[in-house]
Amino acid sequence: MPQGVTRIQDVIVPEIFNPYVQALTKERSAIIQSGAMVADADLSNLLSGGGLTFNQPFWQDLSREDEENISNDDPDDKSTPNKIGAGKEIQVRLSRNNSWSTMDLTGTLAGSDPMQAIAARVAAYWTQRLQRAFIAAQKGVFAMNDAAPAGGSTHTQGDMTFDASGTTFVDGVTNFSAENFLDATQTMGDGQQDLRLVVMHSVVYNRAKKNNLIDFVPDAVNGNAAEVPYFLGKRVIVDDGMPNNSGVFETWIYGAGAWRFGQGNAPVPTEVERDPSAGKGGGQDILFNRVEWCLHPVGHAYVGQGYGGGGPTNAATSGNLAAATSWSRVFPERKQIQIARLLTREY
Repeated sequence: MPQGVTRIQDVIVPEIFNPYVQALTKERSAIIQSGAMVADADLSNLLSGGGLTFNQPFWQDLSREDEENISNDDPDDKSTPNKIGAGKEIQVRLSRNNSWSTMDLTGTLAGSDPMQAIAARVAAYWTQRLQRAFIAAQKGVFAMNDAAPAGGSTHTQGDMTFDASGTTFVDGVTNFSAENFLDATQTMGDGQQDLRLVVMHSVVYNRAKKNNLIDFVPDAVNGNAAEVPYFLGKRVIVDDGMPNNSGVFETWIYGAGAWRFGQGNAPVPTEVERDPSAGKGGGQDILFNRVEWCLHPVGHAYVGQGYGGGGPTNAATSGNLAAATSWSRVFPERKQIQIARLLTREY
């Protein structure tokens, strides 16, 4: 090999590269760092085995509607025990990958620590893709909730959403406000006190700032000093990938641990391919990186069908993450689902 030429295979050490990318992806994910999505060791362990879906049984809570017995001294008057119900959550594996050539990484290879520089780029990419997968899956859960219960789902139609959008824009009525936001949190009843995160589009965020509704709290983000936005004591994440249509915008609200996140290892998470014929014989290095994820909304079951062997895509077509028919609620009480949605019309 000519001296002075740095190639990807010269700097990538998979045993170091893989865990570094995984840790950095979680560290940079605002959803995970907020606590709304928690890293779950059980899901990560499941991803290390086989199977595209995982069944996790649970005991249902005791009914508060069953009246207690009144004690007496009659030995023949026997009490009748109530049943404890059971159910199961179903999670789905997401096997995803991408690749990059030295044409994209030439500048990185000149860095003082090229392996960490490349890993930082790869982690930044996967952080964004994790956010996109999360948004797709959440769209699917809301689409399921917007429809009448089917396939054994325990939800009440529309019980996760407050819609203030109306049919036409009315300033101060249909757009984002503290009053509309509180009505959205009220869909959880007294469980609203557990909500701690707000995800909104930049258009909604701009409206909130104009109305002096955003507080900025000094904090550290990815190791750097930053002013983190909060609304009514809840951390704000701004993402232009949030659903919107014809001036109607969605704002999502979460409690701690509303979603669970598992991260496993692909059989070969990272590898490098050398193509000597590329570039008219000049040669090309290609870096492949693969991830194994599980993103799961607590209290739900993934029931989608017809996706490929690597799990569902982000699409809204049948069997994929954003499809209403891919999800079913299995926790019977609304308060157990620490997710709410506000619809507003901003123009």
